Order: sequence, then structure tokens, then C-alpha cells
Amino acid sequence: MPVLDPGTVLCALSDIPDGQAKGIEGGQGERKVKFLVARRGDQAFGYFNACPHVGVPLDWGDDRFMSLDGQHLQCGTHGALFRVEDGFCVSGPCQGRRLRPLAVSVDADGQVVAD
Repeated sequence: MPVLDPGTVLCALSDIPDGQAKGIEGGQGERKVKFLVARRGDQAFGYFNACPHVGVPLDWGDDRFMSLDGQHLQCGTHGALFRVEDGFCVSGPCQGRRLRPLAVSVDADGQVVAD
């Protein structure tokens, strides 16, 4: 069973500044989870908000997921860096592992939706 029903609107793509990410909570009851949506141009990339190293949330403040240079998602606890496009860890204690993806897309109205 998916965490989110396909077609669930998560946010407007315009709610996420280009090159940034937004934290979102979804699901219901015991199925409620935290995840993030990162934006690159007109594309959105979704991941569960949990570092593969020890499972802590990535953000180091409200909607602060990106490295200082804006190139990678960064774990606020241990500094691991992840590629936005595929969640692959390029640096840090979980190097070679990946963030758990959450399938998302941008619909014709510019809404980020769960797939």
C-alpha cells in the first residue's frame, strides 16, 4: 500500500524556490510520514526525510535541506551530501547509499503530486 494515494497534491512547484527543497508531512495516522520535495527547474524530486546513515531527518532548520552551495541535499546531523536527481550519497558516512525515493511528478497545473 502506498504511503500517499497517487494524485495526492503535495504543494505547488512554485512553493519551492528553484534549487531548494521543502519539507512535507503526509499520510494519516500510523502511516503519517515526513518527506521532502526538491526542485530543479521545472522538475521535482521526492524523498523520505530520513538519512540512510541513522534515519535522522535531513533538514537542519525549517525547509533547510540544501548544502551551502545549493548543489546537494545535505544531512544536518552528519553533513552527508546527496545528489538531488537520484538521492545518491556522494560524501559522508553513508557514501554510496541512497535516500529512499518518493515518486512524484508535476502536473499540468504546476502542482507536485504523488505518483
